[in-house]
This record gives sequence, structure tokens and C-alpha cells, in this order.
Amino acid sequence: MNETIKIAICQIRTELERAETMDKAARMVREAAAGGAQIVVLPEMYNTPYSKSYFRQAARLGHEDAVAAMSAWARENGVILVGGSIPEVTEDGMYNTCFVFDEEGRQIAKHRKVHLFEIDVPGMRFSEKKNFTEGCEITTFETRYGTMGAAVCFDVRFPELFRAMAVRGAKIIFLPAQFNMRTGPAHWELAIRSRAVDNELFMVAASTARYEGFDYTCWGHSMVSDPFGMVLAEADETEQILYADVDLARVDEVRAQLPTFLHLRRDVYTVTE
Repeated sequence: MNETIKIAICQIRTELERAETMDKAARMVREAAAGGAQIVVLPEMYNTPYSKSYFRQAARLGHEDAVAAMSAWARENGVILVGGSIPEVTEDGMYNTCFVFDEEGRQIAKHRKVHLFEIDVPGMRFSEKKNFTEGCEITTFETRYGTMGAAVCFDVRFPELFRAMAVRGAKIIFLPAQFNMRTGPAHWELAIRSRAVDNELFMVAASTARYEGFDYTCWGHSMVSDPFGMVLAEADETEQILYADVDLARVDEVRAQLPTFLHLRRDVYTVTE
């Protein structure tokens, strides 16, 4: 089914107190729905500061209350909610996980971040593997608007994952993320637009707002790119709700005009479905 969808990204500033952040997220989802959004997207690790000490705190608290809250936000506001990502605590370890809910509050997808963030540059050294376990699945899900996909932040640097979602039928891919002040200016827009152009689909990238003075400074700049790589909407670094109207017919239009995605040489190379 092809139609125009209003998407809202809640670029929330994560507070140090979890309850304060969750209350604010609930208000922003409600405001986005009142603004006409049919799909609402939250950022990566929106409910806990991006810091190893807070990750350990999240591990103690678990994830069930956040999942129940997101389910209620989707149901009460009648929206599809792409729940950013939160620390998911299991017997196997802790995952950086994006939960997705339909308009009835039913969980319809769960993407565990496949590629964990590693960086070692002057002034910044960090490894998510010290806190999280890698996910092992490609995530697509069905909605009333068609097939969509989800990935988390560092996943965007691995185009094979996005090609796999595209060949499974995804026309929109959601990317909750928290690029930093080194990688954000250099690669954020480039990566989002590249994945959109690669697969001739919409990319919806949701970042947290910048928290000046915190030990991890996020770039912000949530963004939506169309299948031709054109930026439809972009935020700055501040807390806000970013809206974009997405016309799914544009996917077929671009693929007909410049049919790179339709001319994959699967006799020479392939990404499995």
C-alpha cells in the first residue's frame, strides 16, 4: 500500500533521572500524535544517559517497565512507535535493543544492535562490547503501510545489513542513534543519505538532543532522507520534535527513474534474504 505518512522524531534530551526522562518522552509522543504523526520515533538509549555507569544502573533496573510504558504510549496515542533503543537485560547479557509497537500497543519487532560501537581516536576511546552483547538478526516488520526495517546507530556503517532489509521489502528504515562530536560532523549525514541512495528507500534517523557538559556529547541533528538522497527534514542539536511527510510512492518512482536497486547482479554477488 502506497500513501503519505507523517513521521515524527522525538529528539529528546536524556536526563540523569530515568523517571524524568520517561515522563518527558511520554509528553513528546503525545504531542507528536496530536500534531498528526502516524509513526513516532525515539532515539538510541533515550531512557538512560550514554555512559557505562548508567548502563550498569540500567542492568539493575531491567527493561520491562520501559517496554510496558512504550506499549501504552503507542496504544493510547494510536501510533506506531519505534521505541528508540533501551538496555534490554536478559540471562545472556545486556543488549542495545529497539522495540517497535503497533497502534494497539502490540510489540511487532525487536532489533538488537548487531554491530557494537568501537572507536579509538585521539581524545576518544570507547567499546560497547564491554557492556553489551551483539544481536544476531536482521529486523524487518509489517505495518498497515507496508514493510519497514530497523537498525541502531553503528549498524549504519555496514551497508550489507541495510541491503538485506531492502531485499526483504523495507521501504523505510528507522535508525535510532547517538553519533558523537567527532563522527557526527564527519559522517552522520553522509551515512544516512548513502544508505538511502544505496537502496532507494527512506532513512529515518533519530538522535538524542545534545547534553552540554555530560561525559558523552551527542551530535543531535535527527534527519529524514528520501530515496534519492535528498534531506526532507533535519533538526539542530536541541530538544525538539521533527516532522516529515513520507510518500511511499516515491520509492517506486525513484527505482523506476534510476533503477540501481532493481538491477542487482545476483548472479555475481548477493545479500541473502
